[in-house]
This record gives sequence, structure tokens and C-alpha cells, in this order.
Amino acid sequence: MHDFQKLLVWQKSMDITEEVYRISAAFPETEKYGLTSQIRRSAISVPSNIAEGAGRNTDGEFRNFLGIASGSSNELFTQLILANRLGLTSKKTIDPILTKLIEVQKINFSLIKKFTK
Repeated sequence: MHDFQKLLVWQKSMDITEEVYRISAAFPETEKYGLTSQIRRSAISVPSNIAEGAGRNTDGEFRNFLGIASGSSNELFTQLILANRLGLTSKKTIDPILTKLIEVQKINFSLIKKFTK
């Protein structure tokens, strides 16, 4: 069992989630049940899966949830690019988030490798 709040990858992914919620608040009302909802779900999925995995009994289970978080981070990356392509947000707005997301992905991948037998 790991203390997820002390994990840098969890802390950084929480910061990203806050930023995603802020920028998606400016999306049009017509996207409320579309991209706004989806982008928020994928953003919160990253730290949520890290936290859930940290509370599991084995390193293998933790690694599995880190893998799910990795998939969610790729989903979020795609959705941020799509939001920009659709004109819902600017490249200037999403680029710093994408940079932070890449950092989270690298840290997460390192943790996955650490817990791989």
C-alpha cells in the first residue's frame, strides 16, 4: 500500500485536472454533455486511478491501475488537441497543460517499470 498523496505523479495529475476543469468551464453549453464531460472524466481518471491503485494490496495491482492512468492521460492528450482543433480553446492555453501531461506520463511510465517484475 502506497500513500498516493505523497506521489509526485498524483500531485501533478491533480494540478492538470484543476487546469482542465478551468479551461473546460469556458466551453460552449452545447458541449456540456459532449467534450466538456469527456475531457473532465479523462482528466480526473488519471489521479483517481493512481490513488485507487496505491490502495491495493499488491504491486501488480498498483501497476495495473498505473496502466489505466496512462491510458487516460493519452485520452486526455487527444481531447485537449481536439478542443484546440475545434476552436474551443487556444494552443497557447493547452500547450502548458500538454507539457505537464507529458511529464506525468514519463513519471507514470517510470513507476510502471519499477513495479514490473
